[in-house]
Amino acid sequence: MFSLLLDTCVWLDLARDPKQHRVIGVVEQMVREKMITLLVPGIVLDEFRRNRQRIEKESARSLSTHFRLVKEAVDKAGGSKWRTRVVLAHLDDVNHKVPLVGGAAVQALDRIEKLLTAALPIEASDQVKLRAAQRAIDRKAPFHRDRNSMADALIIETYAECIATPESRGSRFGFITHNKADFSVENGNQKLPHADLESLFSRVKSLYFINLVEALRRVGPTFVTETMFEHSFEQEPRGLHDILEAEEFLFHQVWHNRHKNLAWKIEHGQHKLVSKEEWGKTRDYQDTTIDSVWQGALAAAERTKKRLGSENVGPWDDFEWGMINGKLSALRWVLGDEWDMLDT
Repeated sequence: MFSLLLDTCVWLDLARDPKQHRVIGVVEQMVREKMITLLVPGIVLDEFRRNRQRIEKESARSLSTHFRLVKEAVDKAGGSKWRTRVVLAHLDDVNHKVPLVGGAAVQALDRIEKLLTAALPIEASDQVKLRAAQRAIDRKAPFHRDRNSMADALIIETYAECIATPESRGSRFGFITHNKADFSVENGNQKLPHADLESLFSRVKSLYFINLVEALRRVGPTFVTETMFEHSFEQEPRGLHDILEAEEFLFHQVWHNRHKNLAWKIEHGQHKLVSKEEWGKTRDYQDTTIDSVWQGALAAAERTKKRLGSENVGPWDDFEWGMINGKLSALRWVLGDEWDMLDT
């Protein structure tokens, strides 16, 4: 079994990039299968929690700003009005998906935090803190770039302590980071650790990686390939224009059904057709309809039937009718209405 320590930046990058979300699934599966264990320094969990709100906001805001600027540029560019309308309609569809992208980032952050909290956080010992401070004094990596790298030093010294314990004998370890500037060799192959850190790594027991998938493949190449494929399917959200088109179709289905119900009541004497003058006198809005208005409704019903197709205007049983109303309610909720908004 491999024990892996992922630097904070690796976890944050996994959440930030939608293309990497399937890798989270691979990590989850390998943890469940006991192929790997996660080493989680307390400072990594703290840094992750401190940065997650920023990642959530950035995931949606950056895309939204980008699409707004693109739409403004397209609109100003001029050219064919038809082409402009098509491009802007497509951008509206994409922009509609921005909250879904942000939601995916939140879900990814939740999954990562669950992984981090499932492992017992490793708090930095006094020895780890002293060795990290000594690195700062000696200006050794990760302090070789004239910046405050105490958090990075605590992480790498915690890793060093884990691989040096008597219990680690016979076990294998991996350290994964995207922070190549602080941890990788200078002016050379960045897949190798910095000279000040190379004593912590070897070809067998303790390995250094700047790519998480490469580290996971080192543990189980076939398993990772198969699991990556399983998690590769991503359902594409509907675009705004598709949703609006479906909502309009359902609106007309509901309207037509209510029209047919009213026609049945008129036919069976439960609802009366009256002149405009009679309607104004009785003010019985529930049980009467102006005859001229009803003639317009009959014409509208015929147009609606032709538009939807006779196979899409009922009659329906209670289950089918419930599904149609439920779909309309759900789409309207997505578009901003409250639940159960079924007005026609």
